[in-house]
Amino acid sequence: MIKDLLQERILILDGAMGTMLQRYKFTEEDFRGKRFATWEHPLQGNNDLLSLTQPEAIAEIHRKYFAAGADIVETNTFSGTTIAMADYHMEELVYELNYESARIAKIVADEFTAKEPDKPRFVAGSIGPTNKTASMSPDVNDPGFRAISFDELRIAYKQQVEALLDGGADLLLVETIFDTLNAKAALFAIEEVKEERNIDPPIMVSGTITDASGRTLSGQTAEAFLISISHIPILSVGFNCALGADQLVPHLEVLASKSEHFVSAHPNAGLPNAFGEYDQTPEQMAEQIKEYLEKGLVNIVGGCCGTTPGHITAIANLVKKYDPRPTFVESV
Repeated sequence: MIKDLLQERILILDGAMGTMLQRYKFTEEDFRGKRFATWEHPLQGNNDLLSLTQPEAIAEIHRKYFAAGADIVETNTFSGTTIAMADYHMEELVYELNYESARIAKIVADEFTAKEPDKPRFVAGSIGPTNKTASMSPDVNDPGFRAISFDELRIAYKQQVEALLDGGADLLLVETIFDTLNAKAALFAIEEVKEERNIDPPIMVSGTITDASGRTLSGQTAEAFLISISHIPILSVGFNCALGADQLVPHLEVLASKSEHFVSAHPNAGLPNAFGEYDQTPEQMAEQIKEYLEKGLVNIVGGCCGTTPGHITAIANLVKKYDPRPTFVESV
């Protein structure tokens, strides 16, 4: 169904879960809830845990983004692997965290679909990059050292994927990719689950251009990144995070001209200021995203760091005036 919709119109992805959660000003006690009141380690900052301890807040954020015009919301699972959860000594909770996050999002999506059957809503299982890199050493004095192996990543990602699907995710989003080898482990794990379960969920892949050099952290250009993942059957390829909407344009142009897949973009609300905050207003961001639309670069567009329901509303209102980027097959 989502492939058909993407032929008809540009779909809207939600904005930043983290930005919205900051507004609640949750304390250590709020993160813990009753269940983890006596946990031996600090838990503040573990946003994924809030799906268990503050589920109403998570549901409310999803509702706000759907109400703003989003077709797709991402699950609250950006750090939902045993690798990332090791920081909080919560590896054993990974399946439950992903399952509950997907379940919450799916309930809200179904609410909105029931109210507007002509605008079905979808849940994307968010699969983040983890806090370790498979192709680079974290130690400048030992360039051959690796903090994680491909196999360790594959096993961790597989557990996350299974839980997201069990919880009701409609598609899977491997996002904020700064090391393509990590992403390949995630995609390999997804292919394993697809084969074992005889299913074929749509897969979105979104990389991150980290600076003005136009490369990912592991050194790839936009075209190299695209080629690296082109052996996997995916729904869309795109970029998110790190840069504002205007800085992403040349990299999206590469994807749009060379990819047979749908193209996605969910940039930050500009670049962070000296305090790490994002100042770009919804109107300013929409004005920059207008260039994507005028050039026919995207099929899916939303927001990353600093974006709110206000930003998504501005983007959603804008895209109604434009046709989606033709897929490669249609344009030749």
